[in-house]
Amino acid sequence: MATTGPESVVRRYYEFVDADRYDDLVELFAEDVYYERPGQPTIEGRGALREFYESGRPLEDGTHEIHSIVVEGPTAAVRGSFTGNRYGEQVRFGFADFHEFEDEVITRRYTYTDRDEV
Repeated sequence: MATTGPESVVRRYYEFVDADRYDDLVELFAEDVYYERPGQPTIEGRGALREFYESGRPLEDGTHEIHSIVVEGPTAAVRGSFTGNRYGEQVRFGFADFHEFEDEVITRRYTYTDRDEV
């Protein structure tokens, strides 16, 4: 596995989110990051991203399993599954995330799941 580049950055992202390492996590993103999830408010900026992970995310105590990563130009597409808790209920669902990069930081992120409200 490469130590730099989009694939390495997205692998670290999932490692950091699963370990609740939010200081490290937000450093992977640009100051003006834009994060979109269908049916949910757009998250804009590192401060809003940190707030989302610290207190607005409905998922907790979980792990991401990466099934595949495809990097094409400045975009890394990730397909995987998440197992954890959502509002105290055990959940497992698939996801597809798209991370757009500039200078090895994530500038835009899009998440799609087979569930709502994640």
